[in-house]
Amino acid sequence: MKYVMAIDQGTTSSRAILFDASMKIVSVAQEEFPQHYPASGWVEHDPSDLWSTVAATCRAAIEKIAASVDDIAAIGITNQRETTVVWDKKTGEPLHNAIVWQDRRTAYYSAEMRAAGHEETITAKTGLLFDPYFSSTKLKWILDQNPGSRERAANGEILFGTVDTYIIWKLSGGTVHATDATNACRTMLYDIEKGAWSSTICELLGIPMEMLPEVRDSAGDFGETRSDLFGRPIPILGVAGDQQAATVGQACFEPGMMKSTYGTGCFALLNTGDTPIRSRNRLLTTIAYQLDGKPTYALEGSIFIAGAVVQWLRDGLKIIREASETQGLAEAADDTQSVVLVPAFTGLGAPYWNPESRGAIFGLTRNSGPAEFAKAALESVGYQTRDLLEAMTADSPDPLEGVLRVDGGMSVSDWTMQFLSDIIGAPVDRPVVQETTALGAAWLAGMKAGMYPDQAGFAEAWALERRFEPAMADDVRDAKYQLWKNAVQATMTV
Repeated sequence: MKYVMAIDQGTTSSRAILFDASMKIVSVAQEEFPQHYPASGWVEHDPSDLWSTVAATCRAAIEKIAASVDDIAAIGITNQRETTVVWDKKTGEPLHNAIVWQDRRTAYYSAEMRAAGHEETITAKTGLLFDPYFSSTKLKWILDQNPGSRERAANGEILFGTVDTYIIWKLSGGTVHATDATNACRTMLYDIEKGAWSSTICELLGIPMEMLPEVRDSAGDFGETRSDLFGRPIPILGVAGDQQAATVGQACFEPGMMKSTYGTGCFALLNTGDTPIRSRNRLLTTIAYQLDGKPTYALEGSIFIAGAVVQWLRDGLKIIREASETQGLAEAADDTQSVVLVPAFTGLGAPYWNPESRGAIFGLTRNSGPAEFAKAALESVGYQTRDLLEAMTADSPDPLEGVLRVDGGMSVSDWTMQFLSDIIGAPVDRPVVQETTALGAAWLAGMKAGMYPDQAGFAEAWALERRFEPAMADDVRDAKYQLWKNAVQATMTV
């Protein structure tokens, strides 16, 4: 076998990447799909777009290098997490568009459950805070909108899944309804210590347990693809939510190691080993990966808007045509101005968890222009990351490694990564292979197939492309961060 295929189903596009036997990328195919915004704070995807772009990019990646499907050992899947799909088991037709992780329509459910005193119970079981970000209230909303759906779900006629589950179901021709532990733990329905769906939470939300997928290891047997899709069945042997896949791809296998991924949002994970650490600073306790039935836990901080703030500069303000233009603008910005952008377009994530906050810009002068806006947008990512790392430091019983491994689209910007190192006051390591999310999924599948090395061998193969060292004076760092905290506080009190 020559290749492992990674399916990376993201928030704005689907990709298929072929890795060779030495875990090097040999082919990539990518296709964007539409975003749907039916109301303020609502974000949806058409599930047929998710599936069609996955199938098309898989075929395109194979065709690009005229690869033989017989040479593909396995498929690994990584996916946008929390996004919720509900479909008819017989027809495969969705009951509603997929409700995306960014969607805030169920904020009132969260408020009701919190007022009823249920948050403590739910957090104790799931490690999550009661927030519309997670799948459970999205699922409740879809069931509420479809009379009779609960009865049909209880009879096994309607299925629920995060995007990985839906893609597995489609790839396997409807024969496999399964997920892995890293995706299950993001639904706010999964007891992370017992390793099982919580009947208590399902009952609270009116969710029939019959519609929930089977939970398996991240490197496990998820069936095979339909033979007519690619010419022969290919085993699906690896599955992980995108941020956990990036943690694996960054080889953060030891407690104290941490990574931060900069995609549409930003997500920092700190490996805490075989013990779930309960946060005192509004971070999430989650599963980093599960191998051989044994979960490895992590603390996670979730930022809703990272790369999306650059998309806003391009599509909303129209002050850039390409994301790459932001670095040149930031370098040209007036350093005497202290423009601060809080990109709370869909509320604030960790450690604030305020769904009602909205974006704001502070410190504007008559001379503020595109350069200052671009600089403030890039800086907002660094500030939000420092928020997360300070919370992690306070929560962790052991010292952090002190180096942040980074990946994702924004990590290619030297200016942004240098500012990140400056504002957190710690080294930032960018790896040679920056497609760490896809690499993590590929390694899980390839390792299960016997094609790739074990954890120790994979960790040894991790290679550094560049280290960014902090060069900002302490007083400047602290003053800039204080401006940020003041700005965040203002958005929470408007």
